[in-house]
Amino acid sequence: MGDLPILTLTLNPALDEATHVPRVTPGQKLRCAAPTVDPGGGGLNVSRAIRHMEGQSLALVALGGAVGQELAARLTAEGICHRVLHSPGATRRSLTVTEDETGRQFRFVMPGPEWGAEDQARALAALRDSARPGGIVVISGSQPPGVPDDFPAHLVAAAPGVAVVLDTSGRGLACAFDRPIPGLAVLRMDSDEAETLAGKKLVSPHDTADFAQGLACAGVAQVILIARGAEGNVMASQEGRLIARPPHVEVVSAVGAGDSFVAGLVLARSRGQDWHGALALGTAAAAAAVMTPATALCRGEDVARLLPEVTLSAV
Repeated sequence: MGDLPILTLTLNPALDEATHVPRVTPGQKLRCAAPTVDPGGGGLNVSRAIRHMEGQSLALVALGGAVGQELAARLTAEGICHRVLHSPGATRRSLTVTEDETGRQFRFVMPGPEWGAEDQARALAALRDSARPGGIVVISGSQPPGVPDDFPAHLVAAAPGVAVVLDTSGRGLACAFDRPIPGLAVLRMDSDEAETLAGKKLVSPHDTADFAQGLACAGVAQVILIARGAEGNVMASQEGRLIARPPHVEVVSAVGAGDSFVAGLVLARSRGQDWHGALALGTAAAAAAVMTPATALCRGEDVARLLPEVTLSAV
């Protein structure tokens, strides 16, 4: 029996450029190093990380203009199977600048083109046509300007019979919290987002697990995942809660860790692994991602090496 099909959806992608300077100083010309350029956006990063771990997925991505053409060419060069959804405007760029002296990262993210009602309908139809019953759909990344706050709910409704993993932010996440999406399989967020929704500090992994399990019991999603950085990843459902603690690694860049985590999680699930195995692989992939510079994602060999060092326990 083969792997379950994985589809990723990226409605607001970007061509990610990353560079570094000795020091970020206002009012001066900053002479940057030669940039690295990668396809960017949550769903695309998930598909790219899956590829790095020798898995396969189909990336459904909205692209437009010359930047969109360049992004598509880079996906092809990386061997990422993708289907292009027409974007209402030119694909955006984003810029990450690392300050050499301190290691601090400055991330400049553009908004992307405005989506009207016809654009939204076209995206729903493309998702409906591309999703495969019994498979996994990852809806990841920011929502494009113009879509309603509850657009993730419309996307989930357009993909019946699949396990949907939602990893979004801002208004889309807040709406999924306030108005639970029927049938949502997995909702992922980071600790800052969880504290914003909870309206309080989640000081310990136990606090995070209490909050996550409360969301699962309230029907927000069947499984809730909350990242706590170097402490690990908390998973909760109505039946129980776990924390996966990563091994200690040197952090080069935290960019892409969350997307690598989702990639490991869904890849394991597509291969028939239980939630324990999926949580472990996702955590190993996230740890591997922070070892790579700029916008690079996890490397497969690092994931394989780190996986045995991930520890799982009840929380």
